Amino acid sequence: MLPTYQETAGRLLLCPSILSADFAALGDAMDQVATAADIVHIDVMDGHFVPNLTIGPPVVASLGRRTKLPLDVHLMVEQPINWIEPFAGSGADSLVVHAEACVHLLRCLQMIRDVGCTPGVAINPGTPLTAIEEALPYVDMVLLMTVNPGFGGQQFIPTMTDKIRRLRQRLDDLDRPIHLQIDGGVYLGNIRELYQAGANMIVVGQAVYGQPDPAAALRALRACAV
Repeated sequence: MLPTYQETAGRLLLCPSILSADFAALGDAMDQVATAADIVHIDVMDGHFVPNLTIGPPVVASLGRRTKLPLDVHLMVEQPINWIEPFAGSGADSLVVHAEACVHLLRCLQMIRDVGCTPGVAINPGTPLTAIEEALPYVDMVLLMTVNPGFGGQQFIPTMTDKIRRLRQRLDDLDRPIHLQIDGGVYLGNIRELYQAGANMIVVGQAVYGQPDPAAALRALRACAV
């Protein structure tokens, strides 16, 4: 499981996304961020819930053998309940499911906790925060997509900054504040604003793997944010 929000004392957790790495050299991509990242973010896409296909449990298992960093698996799939046990068995530390894809969201979240992973819920940019209100007691993290999911390298949607602030306030009002993760369009020019708005787990793709030295890029992002 991932460390809790309280265990990390609200500090910034940087999560490089392998969606932006060279898929022919994913082992090398793990090595490149080993000393500078906090968590590895893995996007699983099925070509139905989002218009792209990525990877399955065997690849996650291989990545786990290559790194000591926690593996954060984001399930952008239809019927995510069918994939909880396979990805937990592959070594995922956290499993994040989309509220839009879950008919029985609370059952999914309880299953994730039962298999020993950190449960998280994700919402798309156009989904209102009220869609996850009843799920908050069952999760340890919320992922707010700040681009429309499916492809890396997109531009941040500007209206999401206010949504981050509103969500952070809602999470802080809980008896047990939880992680607020954002994913999409983060780079040196906006990471400080988004961190200050309340995102403590930030997924970064092209801003890391699109650079000559991914570890140096992560260190620059961290320095710029804090």
